[in-house]
Amino acid sequence: MVKDDILLEKETSSEETTSSTLDEETEIKEGAKTKTSPKKSKAKQVKFDEKPDTSLENIEETKNEIKSEASDILDTVDIPEKPKEVTKKSDEFKPVEIPKSTSVLHIFLIGLCVFLALFLASFVCFTLINSNSKTIISGVYVHNFDVSKLDKNEALDFVNKSISSHLPEEIKLVYKDFETAIPTADLNISFDTSSAINQAYSVGRNGNLLENDIVVLQTLLSNVKITPVVTFNEDTLRNTLQSLSAKLPDCAIESSYYLEDSKLILTKGRTGSVVDVDKTLECIKKQIQALDLENSIEISTLQKTPTPLDVDKIHSELYVEPKDAYFTKDPYALYASENGIDFAITIDEVKNMLNEEKEEYEIPLKILAPKITTNMLGREAFPDLLSTYSTKYSTRDRDRTTNLMLAANKINGLVLMPGETFSYNKTVGERTIAAGYRKAPIYVSGEVVNDVGGGICQVTTTLYNAAVYANLEIVERTNHQFVPSYAPASRDATVVYGAIDFKFKNNRNYPIKLVCSVSNGTANFQILGLKTDQDYTVEITNRVTKTTSSSIYSEAYKILKQNGKTVGTYLLSKDVYKRH
Repeated sequence: MVKDDILLEKETSSEETTSSTLDEETEIKEGAKTKTSPKKSKAKQVKFDEKPDTSLENIEETKNEIKSEASDILDTVDIPEKPKEVTKKSDEFKPVEIPKSTSVLHIFLIGLCVFLALFLASFVCFTLINSNSKTIISGVYVHNFDVSKLDKNEALDFVNKSISSHLPEEIKLVYKDFETAIPTADLNISFDTSSAINQAYSVGRNGNLLENDIVVLQTLLSNVKITPVVTFNEDTLRNTLQSLSAKLPDCAIESSYYLEDSKLILTKGRTGSVVDVDKTLECIKKQIQALDLENSIEISTLQKTPTPLDVDKIHSELYVEPKDAYFTKDPYALYASENGIDFAITIDEVKNMLNEEKEEYEIPLKILAPKITTNMLGREAFPDLLSTYSTKYSTRDRDRTTNLMLAANKINGLVLMPGETFSYNKTVGERTIAAGYRKAPIYVSGEVVNDVGGGICQVTTTLYNAAVYANLEIVERTNHQFVPSYAPASRDATVVYGAIDFKFKNNRNYPIKLVCSVSNGTANFQILGLKTDQDYTVEITNRVTKTTSSSIYSEAYKILKQNGKTVGTYLLSKDVYKRH
């Protein structure tokens, strides 16, 4: 059989080539795998044993012979479809099947490597982008305003404008039917937006690269909100809220008292509502912080019961001992007298009055006069003559003379403390028949007529010139319609009760005393006080600047001198008079 022949040839070949190696056996196995006939192996062995010529022609010839022999063998050999030996040998070289689970693992590992590579690349790019960015990261809000992708300056401008647009002109407050408002400008509301923007910019920049990237990702998923610190004038708001208590419709009324003329008025209080300042202030503060001020804020209140009237306490607060005036010489100092005040009835009588059910009670008062008033202080308290001025009057007009004396007596001895202002009308009072004044010639609407109090303007004019010579501050002065007979133009001063007044102020550091006399046709004023090294010598000049058929124009100046030298010239007035 063919199979036997093949095996026989294989044995023969083995005998002839005892030096056959393991590699040759491998070639036989490979030949069997590729279905190459044993004759081919024999031909090869013969050729190698014979050491064939290695020339090109011989090699080509050998190749052709091998191909021919192989073809003949294949034609003559009947190879079974499934030889048992061949099948066994082919099983030995069958490709190893890879388990399915192993294949999935390989794929997973490959995918994981790819994913890690992509993740690493993305992480590097993400980190580079974030670290080089000059803008605020996404998802960051200052208050309720999105500042993502803005640089610091852009964000600051945007937030400031947004806050301003959300701040109304006033904060509306409401309690029942009562409504009011507080101007926001009065509270000086301020948001620290600069610090908030810096904090917003620092988000995602405070840690290492990995920490920053984690913060950036977290901010994308859940926004970061930064609330700027707000400040405002809390004292102003507190005072405003406290003042609102009295305006509430059901407000509590505290028991109180006040002076009215020579009476003390006591009023019982009423239980009612007062503003709960702390609670309302805190609510307003939260609304300001939240920029939620469009709607009215409810005023929180408390119920308050008034404090009962305490007569003993009221008396102790009201009662004042009278003080006598006195002065010292070294150094010179004057202390003015002060009136005292007290109940005109006993304390027990007042308590009994309060047992009556009334809204208010009137308690009579009495003034306690000092034994020595300031005006009683003599010349020793006012050692220096600061100025003097006199005018002449006709003693034949007794009514006019009487008016001069009455006005002068009201002024004579009056003491003005430093900074105090003298008012002629207030001091002399209304010129009436009841007060003793008589009718005498006065100017009315350009005409001379008799009226009550005529002539007292001469006292005013005399005092005016004395005040100027004492270098006192003239507060109010008006010239006559006509140039008077007792003073030159621009050196006079007129008064009309209730309409025109004459006022000057004691601008010195020591009290002054006004001494006035009207006798023997002369009205004289002296101003007494305490001279200092800073005092000036005063001169007054006046002149008529223009005269027309109906008017006279004039002006007066005050000249200040020190050690005989002029240190200043000041205009006193420019006046216009009618011609007689």
